[in-house]
Amino acid sequence: MKTSDNKILIIDDEKDVREILKFNISQAGYKVYTAKNGTEGLIKVKEKKPHLIILDVMMPKPDGYETCSEIRKLPGNKKTIILFLSARNEDYSQIKGFEAGGDDYIAKPVNPKVLLSKIKASLKRYQIEETKESAIITIGKYKLNKNEYTLYKDNESITLPKKQFEILRSLFSRPNHVFTRDEIFEKIWDNDVIVGSRTIDVHIRKIREKTGIENIITLKGIGYKLETESIEN
Repeated sequence: MKTSDNKILIIDDEKDVREILKFNISQAGYKVYTAKNGTEGLIKVKEKKPHLIILDVMMPKPDGYETCSEIRKLPGNKKTIILFLSARNEDYSQIKGFEAGGDDYIAKPVNPKVLLSKIKASLKRYQIEETKESAIITIGKYKLNKNEYTLYKDNESITLPKKQFEILRSLFSRPNHVFTRDEIFEKIWDNDVIVGSRTIDVHIRKIREKTGIENIITLKGIGYKLETESIEN
C-alpha cells in the first residue's frame, strides 16, 4: 500500500493541534481527516474507515478513552491503529488507554519527526498483519484466531483488548517458551515507548481473569511463559 492510500483521522478538541498535525502528516503524503470531538470522530470513523487514528485523551465527554472503546465496538475496527495523544505520563493513565484498546501513546507537545516515525512504523506493522494468511492456534480447549482477534474457549468467544490479545498470541505462538519482559515490550510496544514496569503484570493478570488460563506463569525477574501440559490434559 502506498503512503497516499493510507487514511489517518485526527480527533482532538483543540483546533490549533488539529491543524498543525494535519499539515505535518499531509506533507508526508497521507490522506488526513479531522474531528473536533469524540462524537464527530465516531461518525468520521464510519464514513472514512481510517487505517490509523490519532486520538486526544483529554477531551470533553466522551473523552479519549470512551471514544476509543466505542471505536473498537464498531465492525471492522478491531485492528485499526489508535495512537493516544496525551501530556499525561502516569502509569495508570497509560494502562487505562491500553485497556480501552489503544496501541500507543504520543506525548504532548508533539515532535513532528517522532510522530511521523510512529505513524510509519505502526502502518508498516498493520500492512504486514493484513497480508498474513488466516491462522488459528489450538491448545487444548482454547482456540486463538489471529485474524478475528478472538479467543475461543470450548467454542465460546472471549474478546480481549488489543494489547492483551497480542500478548496472549505471542505466548500461544511458542508454548512453554519463556518470553522476557524486554521481548514482550519490543514485540508489542515500540522500543521508544515508555511504559511502567507494572504494565505487563497488569495485562497478564487481566488475561488470566478473563480467559481462565491460570497456566501463564510469571518467572520473577525474567518474564512469562504459557505452560501447556495441564491445558492439554
